[in-house]
Amino acid sequence: MNEKSVQREEELFESGHRACHGCGMALAVRHILKATGENVIVVTPTGCLETFTSPYGYSPWRVPWIHHLFENGPAIASGVVAALEAQGRDRERVIAIGGDGSTFDIGFGALSGMLERGEDVLYICVDNGAYMNTGGQRSSASPLYSATSTDPAGKQSPGKIQRKKDLPVIIAAHGVPYVATASVAYLKDLQKKVKKAMAYRGPRYIQIDTTCPSVWGFPSDRTLEVARLGVNSGLNPLFEMEEGKLTHVRKIKQKVPVEEYLKSQKRFRHMFSGDGASKEIAAVQALADENIEKYGLLRDASN
Repeated sequence: MNEKSVQREEELFESGHRACHGCGMALAVRHILKATGENVIVVTPTGCLETFTSPYGYSPWRVPWIHHLFENGPAIASGVVAALEAQGRDRERVIAIGGDGSTFDIGFGALSGMLERGEDVLYICVDNGAYMNTGGQRSSASPLYSATSTDPAGKQSPGKIQRKKDLPVIIAAHGVPYVATASVAYLKDLQKKVKKAMAYRGPRYIQIDTTCPSVWGFPSDRTLEVARLGVNSGLNPLFEMEEGKLTHVRKIKQKVPVEEYLKSQKRFRHMFSGDGASKEIAAVQALADENIEKYGLLRDASN
């Protein structure tokens, strides 16, 4: 057999790390680096990604990688950009990859400052909807009525009672050139958006829905299926914004009721028992319908 025929594409994020089986975050990062290529420096705050990729003596990263505190990823990335500029190096680019805890909550101030200064950083949030690395505590990215370790569902509580923070719109309000949302359900779309973001200079933001079988509570072989239900129900709209204006949306081919998405995960199982269940499901359906209308997600308005 020809040697070239068995050579595989070089991976910049290797297998052998310690992510859970079916981890949407690990899948997302692998495809992020396929899109960026090797001339990047990656900055990663504390979180799942840092933990499962940095056991002592081992690393799946085949690009320069920096780990730092939970709250200061954007500041560290800004410093790396300044160092590259001082050295006259414009070939290498800087990307920050953080979870929703460090992005939506703990590091939001640093992120807003990075955006306001106009730093040449692509910030990517791998969003799994809670602080998974420390036991699944709620974040401001946790969905409405999801059960978390700090917002447990029970007789006195329906889970998290606040809506998920609409961070992409908040980021766009900073006047950045490019904002997008993506999902591990559609990896070609994810890669396309990363490549497009890399064509810009200045601060850019991509938010990726990264399914978590361990804490969301579904079999690890259904990672992509659950993610698709989130997109096709309208709960996780996929779109692009350039210079603050909506420029593209991924249309839903066949709309599914949010109930199918909710039933697929243990974190929502309390919504299917008790007196208030139907009311809560209707409230989540209303959020999905709001997204569908806001972003024009349906191919045919009669669907």
